[in-house]
Amino acid sequence: MQGYWTLTRRELAAYFYSFTGWVVIAVATFLVGLSFVVLLDRLGNAPSPAPVTELFYQTYYFWLIVLLATPVITMRLFALERFSGTFETLMTTPVSDLTVVLAKFSAALVFYLVMWLPMLGCLLVVQRFVHQPGALDAGTLAGMYLGVALVGALFLAAGCFASSLTRSQTAAAMIGALLGVSLFSLGFLAQRVPTSASVFRQALAQLNVFEQMQDFARGVLDTRAVVFHLSGTAFLLYLTLRAVESRRWR
Repeated sequence: MQGYWTLTRRELAAYFYSFTGWVVIAVATFLVGLSFVVLLDRLGNAPSPAPVTELFYQTYYFWLIVLLATPVITMRLFALERFSGTFETLMTTPVSDLTVVLAKFSAALVFYLVMWLPMLGCLLVVQRFVHQPGALDAGTLAGMYLGVALVGALFLAAGCFASSLTRSQTAAAMIGALLGVSLFSLGFLAQRVPTSASVFRQALAQLNVFEQMQDFARGVLDTRAVVFHLSGTAFLLYLTLRAVESRRWR
């Protein structure tokens, strides 16, 4: 356990001491602020038909941030270690491969959640000026951030797997982005499946991360969505572990 915390702190410090980490936070903050400005300008003085959090996740800003930020956050995790020659040194330390994978993933997830903290400020501003009881209650906020964490964990795990496959950070980012777009697109394929293949159509519909995130933003907790994100994250981390183990014995 001591090795896990040490590696997690090391990876987390690398994010906050790097120029790339602060650029990611700055760009995400700008897009979040811009999205709320556009959203409130579009609403004007009209009553909101849905919680502000749900309206935000219906826009492309949130998914643009997720699809672009997660590959950038994870691209250096394993690729940079191998490019710089420190991967072999890391693998000879008295920690297991599983500890290394979990520590790197945990650091990426913590940084990802910190990246979304400015959104809380935007929501508090909305709550301050919207004179409507219950416009932003605690349940909605909890569901929203749970969704942010679960969606982020899934896409970050895909990025970790991509980074474990190559020594090039650019290639890792591109593979991670491709995996993320593929995950995002799975749910929309259900609309293209013929109604005769109802079972396959329903299965694909359960993989629609867009609709699942909208439910979280409304404060609706669907255990099927939680299980999907957790199991998908665990599967991708397992693939990452296998890739790391294969590199150890080469």
